[in-house]
Amino acid sequence: MSDQTPLVEMRNIHKRFGGVHAVQNVSIDLMPGEVVGILGHNGAGKTVLIKALSGAIPCDEGDIIINGKKVKLKRPRDARRHGIECIYQTLALSDNLDAPANLFLGREIMTKYGTLNDGAMENEARKVINRLNPNFTNIKDPVRNMSGGQRQSVAIARAIYFNAKILIMDEPTAALGPHETAMVTEIIKQLKSEGIGIFLISHDLHDVFDLADRVSVMKNGRLVGTHRTDEVTKDEILGMIILGKNPGESEAA
Repeated sequence: MSDQTPLVEMRNIHKRFGGVHAVQNVSIDLMPGEVVGILGHNGAGKTVLIKALSGAIPCDEGDIIINGKKVKLKRPRDARRHGIECIYQTLALSDNLDAPANLFLGREIMTKYGTLNDGAMENEARKVINRLNPNFTNIKDPVRNMSGGQRQSVAIARAIYFNAKILIMDEPTAALGPHETAMVTEIIKQLKSEGIGIFLISHDLHDVFDLADRVSVMKNGRLVGTHRTDEVTKDEILGMIILGKNPGESEAA
């Protein structure tokens, strides 16, 4: 992958909230068709870093480069325009609406008469959801009646339908059972095969080692290090999370 242009480069990112330096000089990148896990305790700075990439929080210093071009992400709309979609743990779905209505919420397909084109939206929703999860057929049910894995499928379908090339996934398997976790795992592998890059925020080491090509660990607002998952052990990553040191280092920086 080294000869490819990264989908994302975040260089020397800083973010302060008053006297608190939430993110300090963090650099991280993401290649096409790659999953990068971001790990760290609560307060480590990973959520603030990712919110800077999603346009939710402007960074104070540093550069964000998308497909080789420096960009300014002042609001989520800017991030979406550059193919960045964030799927939060809450999924931000409307429980009373079905999958097509959720997929097109705020971006509805209209008829030439200015009315909602429900048939077109259902047809498009079935195509994109079937691509992710062929066994998911009850897309006309209200989302509140769907399983956790199906809800996650709707949120992911909404992101990729609008041409996201960079996905930020916050705890995508949290509170899911083994079967639904396996379903989401297969979806992530499918997205990888299509060249979509994914930042995976998780507290679950097993998830990260199952899905991620590389893992970046943050502690106290700093990047401890980034390693390929096939070159480190779970215990070594745990040491990075707890102690703030890379494998082989005698003490935290």
